[in-house]
Amino acid sequence: MKKLLIFAEYGFTVVALLIYSGAIFTLILSGGALQQEQVQYDSSSIRIIFFLIYIVTFLLLLLRWKKTLYILSKGLWFYPIFILAAVSIIWSAEPSTTLKNSFTLINSSLFGVYFASRYSLKQQFHLLAWVFGIIIILSVFFAIALPQYGIQSDAGKWRGVFTHKNGLGARMVTSSIVFLILGYQSRRYGWLFWGGFSLSILLLILAGSTSSLVNLVILIFAFFAFQVWRLSYSIMIPTLIIMAIISQILYLWLSNGADIVFASLGKDSTLTGRTDLWPLVMDMIWKRPWLGYGYGGFWQGWNGESAYIWLNAGWLAPNSHNGYLAICLDLGFLGLGVFLLGFWRTYLQGLTWVRGSKTALDIWPVIHMTYIALASLTESALLESNSLNWILYVGVSFSVRMTHKTRIINAKKQAAEYNL
Repeated sequence: MKKLLIFAEYGFTVVALLIYSGAIFTLILSGGALQQEQVQYDSSSIRIIFFLIYIVTFLLLLLRWKKTLYILSKGLWFYPIFILAAVSIIWSAEPSTTLKNSFTLINSSLFGVYFASRYSLKQQFHLLAWVFGIIIILSVFFAIALPQYGIQSDAGKWRGVFTHKNGLGARMVTSSIVFLILGYQSRRYGWLFWGGFSLSILLLILAGSTSSLVNLVILIFAFFAFQVWRLSYSIMIPTLIIMAIISQILYLWLSNGADIVFASLGKDSTLTGRTDLWPLVMDMIWKRPWLGYGYGGFWQGWNGESAYIWLNAGWLAPNSHNGYLAICLDLGFLGLGVFLLGFWRTYLQGLTWVRGSKTALDIWPVIHMTYIALASLTESALLESNSLNWILYVGVSFSVRMTHKTRIINAKKQAAEYNL
């Protein structure tokens, strides 16, 4: 009976991660509609599914209430941004939306707490491998057998089990890194993980998501840079300097030949209209610079403040396409500052963790934080409720904090034993 309950809990975790990733369910419930058409149905079924996940997550945390309280006590740096999001209902341009979004942000974050407290880092990785394995297999099936779902009709690119090709591209970045680390770490099933890595890259290419492909190249480079971070200072410092010089040369080359590079990738230098959008977003940020429009209170279509951007941008932007600008719109510069302070603290702890560890798995927290920092330059990948990126960020943050505390305790014990 106990094994059955454990298996059921594993199954719940995998299904919940699939739903938070945006895979399968939204696409099927929309009938294969394009992403910009999703507003027409705003499925109540998805809301019900999320609500059921919230309830089960809360009950599972409650069953392990002592451990839950312990891990929550280690996340004090998270609470200011949650509190700010919740109280922003006071000045929100759309209080009902802010109330709903704050509720979903807190509850989806609790799943990240559950993920970190219930599973070890190794178990988290194996669960993520199952999730992305399912996504890869079903994406191939949908694109070949059900092209009305798996192929994006307005672009002719693969979108797999997502509502947009960029959704598939973004998830395949995380999938590639998960399988890369598992393949690098594992000996017994290495061939399987390297296969997952190869298929993830193939799907990313078929999705035609240029920004995701660039992010993946940078993350692979970063993975080996973090490996170097573990070496002795005499080797680490010169190697990192060389890598920094190479990076700077590439940056200057890309900056000077941006138009040529974008043209070769089938893109324009405006990043598909993003650089035209961002000045308009900044105009609206400066109207409420310190506290913003309330969490989720800005983008209300033609009925909200976003009408100014839609009118002047010439296209119906669903969001800021920049995570940092999105936080400024929602919670102002105060919110951005609070978030960045917590993010930087966690990132430094992640670097410390990598420096004191030996396995490839231990690089995952800082790699994921690097990814969401990169992805947020062109997508609203920060502080998103019901988002896999945010949930995994919460999960790695608590994992880092708990492990950091454990290492300090073990170091003190070893020092005490040595003194004896």
